[in-house]
Amino acid sequence: MDKTDIKSLTADEIAEELSALGEKTFRAVQIFEWLHAKQVSSFDEMTNISKALREKLDNKFYISSPYILQKLSSHKDGTVKYLFDIGGNTIIESVFMPYNYGNSVCVSSQAGCRMGCSFCASTVDGLERNLLAGEIAGQVYQIQSDTGKRISNVVIMGSGEPLDNYDNVLNFIKIINSDKGMGIGMRHITLSTCGIVDKIYKLMELRLQITLAISLHAPNDDIRRSIMPVANRYPIDELICAAKKYADVTKRRVTYEYALIRGVNDSRENAVELAGRLHGSMCHVNLIPVNDVKENNYIRSSEENIKAFASVLDDNGIEVTVRRRLGSDINAACGQLRKRYKDNRGV
Repeated sequence: MDKTDIKSLTADEIAEELSALGEKTFRAVQIFEWLHAKQVSSFDEMTNISKALREKLDNKFYISSPYILQKLSSHKDGTVKYLFDIGGNTIIESVFMPYNYGNSVCVSSQAGCRMGCSFCASTVDGLERNLLAGEIAGQVYQIQSDTGKRISNVVIMGSGEPLDNYDNVLNFIKIINSDKGMGIGMRHITLSTCGIVDKIYKLMELRLQITLAISLHAPNDDIRRSIMPVANRYPIDELICAAKKYADVTKRRVTYEYALIRGVNDSRENAVELAGRLHGSMCHVNLIPVNDVKENNYIRSSEENIKAFASVLDDNGIEVTVRRRLGSDINAACGQLRKRYKDNRGV
């Protein structure tokens, strides 16, 4: 019988499993706390659970626990890039990012990605598999344990498309938010999507108070389709319409991520067009000076163009920031460390 990762279950789901085993359901909260507050790696460590129940659990479940294969620390800004093996030689990566308002972890939601965005190393080898909720949470727990620093913010912005792994990601959000676990507030959780419109509407109906970040990266369909295959299915007007409705329903401002690529999407004309599309939206634009990835020919936009682009948006009433470039000395862009490791290992 294949075992189930118990770390991927919410407290309510654990209670259902206990009921099926003929056990008292109140034990579910105790088990959940062992997994997500105390973050144990074996059932034997659950000392307030009877040995008989621990044996039942061990027969039906396992506890996922990624282990650190490699880590790179930035001497510039304290960023730490982690490479994890989550079992079966499945390799993922995560990033620890210290800020003055707290420590953030950028987690992966998939091993690889099938979205095909041409500026991202995560998608070069395609999608290997979806991550379970417990495997996503495990990245946060391992990094907090390794750094010894409390994690207060989580961004689901690493390798993979979160809305392409909707159910597991939603369970992860519930688990990481639970006051019986780490208790990370919804407003301290950001989910980044390349723009799967039907899933944005589905997420909207839950009215979660997370931050929705949309990887836009272009002011029009022609440019967006040339760098993001998802744009062939979801036109930019359809995507922005969904984002506006999401903001209206949740009362949460949407963030648009915009990676500036020299000669592709960073002209003044591009900025003017983008400002026109977003006019009247409850939004914020986060400009990202793109990291150079050797698998493509894209080059980081010049400082002059970055400032000019930001100035156009600001002059048109669009709130804009330029993302602080973290981990530039350790190749901290999505997918770079994982791809290099796999290439060296011939995986």
